[in-house]
Amino acid sequence: MATETVAKPRTSARVGVQKFGTFLSGMIMPNIGAFIAWGLITALFIEKGWIPVPALGGFGTNADGDPNGGIVGPMVTYLLPILIAYTGGRMVYDVRGGVVGAIATMGVIAGTDSPMFIGAMIMGPLGGWTMKKIDSIWDGKIRPGFEMLVNNFSAGIWGALLALGGFYGLSWVVQRFTDGAGAVVGFLVNNGLLPLTSIFIEPAKVLFLNNAINHGVLTPLGIQQSLDQGKSILFLLEANPGPGMGILLAYMFFGRGAARASAPGAAIIHFLGGIHEIYFPYVLMKPILILAAIGGGMTGIATLAITNSGLVAPAAPGSIIAVLAQTARDSYLGVILSVILATTVSFLIASVILRASKNTGEDDLSAATSRMEAMKGKKSSVSSALTGDRAGAHGEGTVLTRPVRNIVFACDAGMGSSAMGASVLRNKIKAAGFPDVKVTNSAIANLNDTYDVVVTHQDLTARAQPRTSSAVHYSVDNFMNSPKYDDIVELVRSSNTEGAVSEAGTTAAPAESAQPAAAASSSAAATHGAHAAVPASGVDGQAAEGKGVLLRESVVLNGASRDRDAAIDEAGKLLLDRGAVDVSYVHAMHEREESVSTYMGSFLAIPHGTNDAKEHINHSAVSIIRYPEGIDWGGKQVKFVVGVAGINNEHLHILSSIAKIFTNKALVAQLEEATTVEEVLELFGKVNA
Repeated sequence: MATETVAKPRTSARVGVQKFGTFLSGMIMPNIGAFIAWGLITALFIEKGWIPVPALGGFGTNADGDPNGGIVGPMVTYLLPILIAYTGGRMVYDVRGGVVGAIATMGVIAGTDSPMFIGAMIMGPLGGWTMKKIDSIWDGKIRPGFEMLVNNFSAGIWGALLALGGFYGLSWVVQRFTDGAGAVVGFLVNNGLLPLTSIFIEPAKVLFLNNAINHGVLTPLGIQQSLDQGKSILFLLEANPGPGMGILLAYMFFGRGAARASAPGAAIIHFLGGIHEIYFPYVLMKPILILAAIGGGMTGIATLAITNSGLVAPAAPGSIIAVLAQTARDSYLGVILSVILATTVSFLIASVILRASKNTGEDDLSAATSRMEAMKGKKSSVSSALTGDRAGAHGEGTVLTRPVRNIVFACDAGMGSSAMGASVLRNKIKAAGFPDVKVTNSAIANLNDTYDVVVTHQDLTARAQPRTSSAVHYSVDNFMNSPKYDDIVELVRSSNTEGAVSEAGTTAAPAESAQPAAAASSSAAATHGAHAAVPASGVDGQAAEGKGVLLRESVVLNGASRDRDAAIDEAGKLLLDRGAVDVSYVHAMHEREESVSTYMGSFLAIPHGTNDAKEHINHSAVSIIRYPEGIDWGGKQVKFVVGVAGINNEHLHILSSIAKIFTNKALVAQLEEATTVEEVLELFGKVNA
């Protein structure tokens, strides 16, 4: 499959910050369990904890008069930074990078008395990246039998050098930065200015920029503050569920349409599940509501500052359950009050805004995205925020060559909106009778190109696409009741139904252009772009216009090309020679390839033109070229190139045969061993019989 959804590009600065935040969260989020464990141990066993235990909390002296070391200090000093460093190094250069990153981080840990979370976030990825570069120097040049010796000693030597550099250099720099940032926070707290941070934090949350702030600055500083004071207000600057809860409550009372109907469910998911992303679309529908979020955030922070309250460790996800679990022993009143007051202020401001709105009921979430693009002149700010959801609405569709088996929801951290969306869709797909279809969630940073369908928030689609270029992408604006879920269910049904054309070569338009397969027919379940469903012709058969889709002269067993572009030209020339297309269509085949690769897997590529090029198709045709030695196709080996030009569904019959063959290793082997064109044609005919 190949994705066609192309989200509208954001500014480079915004995308850059999002990517940076995603990378930071990719180091933190997999280790949240360790943070929670440390937080619980701290809350229970430190001197100010619920069950003070000197030997565990690390205070007082033992029977011999020696200070107790405890496990609270070692966990935050060694365990957590090394886990972060290993995760960061592994993200860059697999396990080898993780090991070198962890070694390097020991240098910055030993070089200072402060927890080196920022140092770990630097040294971990740096160790992985530099080790990768060093390995590339002698890649392929090591004599057989010496690989293990070279690999082990190079990692050990380089890790030791980085550890020394961290000890004598980076630890000092990070310590100065930490002290400076701590001084800034202290200044804000002492002068009553900390609530002003909501002016930046709340909009950043809605724009998916919060991870760079939260995991890059607030969490490291909060942990340092928690060690010194037993708690930190910084953990609740971003995690307080109150501001979002107030907005959802306002929609419950004063909203309209699907927004009002869906708000109660969204409120439960947000407040109890801790998935803050659920309220973002409600703000994007009416951007002025960001004032409600800011007002609620400022109120919550001010309450925490006045009552001197905080958490002992990060609350992740931002559920009220997680918040209360990490609340310091003396801070329950202040924390609960901060959530209640933040909710109240946010609710009041949002209620005034919604009541004063002149909207006549068109704030239905399921229809908002599709309407905003067409209403740029009336609500340009909202339209620009939601254009990602319409990305690909005019795309050419996606060629499906196998049943949909693996669907992933991707978000910034892989723990919030993606988990909720995956749960909703998983239930829908099970109810449709396809319990074997796997629906999972993942952080964008952890995606790989093994999925059939990828679902992301509209603002994150552009970042997910490069990692999953062979998948169908759906962009949604609402993770709870998006109409796209029904489109995905129909795609699953059509692609997994025995005998459905969509199982092997249908074209399904992703995102908003995806159409239910049932709208076509039982034998042709989806359409190619705007093409309507008509009966498909057989192999070497005659279509309505008297033109065969696949003829003997369009099958070449030994292609002459040696690279991708030449192969596209060769496949396109066969279509040209038959009069099926004009030369502009061949140009469009190259344009399509530059946009998204048509590599399908199993040594197969299916180059075809863009949707705009369909006017250059005279009649449906398919060409097949075999390259026994294989050619490079964007880093993938391709032995079979199938040129496609389709009007209506005339070409789907042969695409069905192609897909069935290339999902069967035995049939691929027969195709590789075929010595005549007739064998190839006969093979396709048998598959479709």
